[in-house]
Amino acid sequence: MQDTKIYHYLPSLGLMLAMLLWASSFVALKIAFRAYDPMVVIFGRMAVASICFLLLYRWFMNSVDFRWGDLKYILFMAFCEPCLYFIFEAQAIEHTTASQAGMITAMLPILVALAAGWLLKESVGLCTWLGSLMTLAGVCWLTLESVPSTDAPNPALGNFYEFLAMVCATGYTITLKRLTRRYPPFFLTAMQAFAGSVFYLPLLFLPSTRLTLYFEPASGMAIIYLGAVITLGAYGLYNFGLKHISASQASAYVNLIPVFSVLMGWMLLDESFTGAQCLAASLVMVGVYISQRRQGALATSKC
Repeated sequence: MQDTKIYHYLPSLGLMLAMLLWASSFVALKIAFRAYDPMVVIFGRMAVASICFLLLYRWFMNSVDFRWGDLKYILFMAFCEPCLYFIFEAQAIEHTTASQAGMITAMLPILVALAAGWLLKESVGLCTWLGSLMTLAGVCWLTLESVPSTDAPNPALGNFYEFLAMVCATGYTITLKRLTRRYPPFFLTAMQAFAGSVFYLPLLFLPSTRLTLYFEPASGMAIIYLGAVITLGAYGLYNFGLKHISASQASAYVNLIPVFSVLMGWMLLDESFTGAQCLAASLVMVGVYISQRRQGALATSKC
């Protein structure tokens, strides 16, 4: 009985740890970009993750019953994330602070709920719409209050790129939920890493990509951390959690990322929020809370 209770909480614990790791990825990206071009960082991240999965190949492939009809869904999932997602996130981190980029992720649960209502015909109540509008207003306010700095030269543009990343993450989440009915979480995570490596390799040879021929310890270790810990660990834990609970419940855990990212940005990167930005961030979180009111309230369209 005790073991059953512990297992019942494993998906939630896995999702909480995934959010903590994902929040740290904003800080790691900031550190990695100090010495390396974004395309080099992202390819390095995917390559490190792919190597890790190759070492674990026999472990996670034993239980896979692959069906060719699912290939289109796997490719679409990987195209959304990591392919397009990391391009937008890299541009976001170059232009805005890690704290603000983390705050924009609060929109993901709402985007997932709206997409589920549109694509899966799930009921979307008044609370979800009201919370969505409040969150959007908070994000716009946060962006308007942003002041350019050395570490965030164009926060408005960076926040917009992070929003586009969340749109990609929505497509990834909806497709992943379908695939987890048939495939193990780590198999799907491995497919993301392999697809990302293939996608980003040609981008290294673009004229705009600045190749660096030396190893800078702090930035280099940040890339290894992103590949081995974030891509392997955070995505694996998130995919595991999503396999056992609904997509809307799993995406709600993303609300923890803004809290973690602000704390980490303050502790590790010496970032700070102004009073107005704190109010805007609070509006975002209140909007997220309202949008996540449980199904009983949503079904009756009452808050």
